[in-house]
Amino acid sequence: MEATLNKLRQTLTPLYGRRETEAIIRLIFHYLKGWNLTEMLIHQQDELSDFVKEEIEDILKRLKEFEPIQYITGEARFHGLDLKVNPGVLIPRPETDELVDIIVDANKDREDLKILDLCTGSGAIALALARSLPFSKVTAIDFSPVAVETARLNSSKLKTKIEVEQADIFDWEPKGKFDIIVANPPYVMDKEALQMERNVLDYEPHEALFVRDDNPLQFYKRITDIAKKVLVAGGKLYFEINPLTAQSLKEMIEKKGFQDVEILKDSSGKDRFLSCVS
Repeated sequence: MEATLNKLRQTLTPLYGRRETEAIIRLIFHYLKGWNLTEMLIHQQDELSDFVKEEIEDILKRLKEFEPIQYITGEARFHGLDLKVNPGVLIPRPETDELVDIIVDANKDREDLKILDLCTGSGAIALALARSLPFSKVTAIDFSPVAVETARLNSSKLKTKIEVEQADIFDWEPKGKFDIIVANPPYVMDKEALQMERNVLDYEPHEALFVRDDNPLQFYKRITDIAKKVLVAGGKLYFEINPLTAQSLKEMIEKKGFQDVEILKDSSGKDRFLSCVS
């Protein structure tokens, strides 16, 4: 195993850097052997089977083409949950994990919340909130049939009940009222593609990432209109946002009559989230 580890490090470090390489290696051995970091250390002197060596060689070839390790293994870790992912859904980001923390911290003393998660993708936000907020009822919406199937699979796998519905939010009218609406919609402008890394640009679904340069707030406008109709009085709206459009988004939401509109920074110091009250 030690020779295999050395080869992985020598090949991947120039491509991914030392820290990300170590994270990838841990994911590989969790996927192939079910080991955590401690178990990897315990078994460091063990001889790997020919099958495992062949699997690692295949994974290494794909990583050299910058295919995301999460798509290779079909697994992604998010807010303490092991999610199934595939190229039809975005890989959950650490920033989105921070958004869940913001929502949970602000609402942890409330029970029986009705929550709507729009553009749910793999169901990451919806499932994390259903797990973290007591007795909450969570509805998750996505346009993509693949995303809806993936979110339902994750709900079943994690034994965490959420209602998942396929719908185009631009012609969809929700029923009932909600205490919280959250969305991480497409927000990357087309012009930003030139600065993006290959593992994102070549493999992740563009329809879940990009918006036109001339209408970057199109999803936020529609979601805000939905929120005006179905949020209870004092209900809360949360967004993950593009730092480049943060101020124009804040102004748009204030004009629509929302209160306490606040832009929040992520752990990198970027304007990454917005919260407001109906």
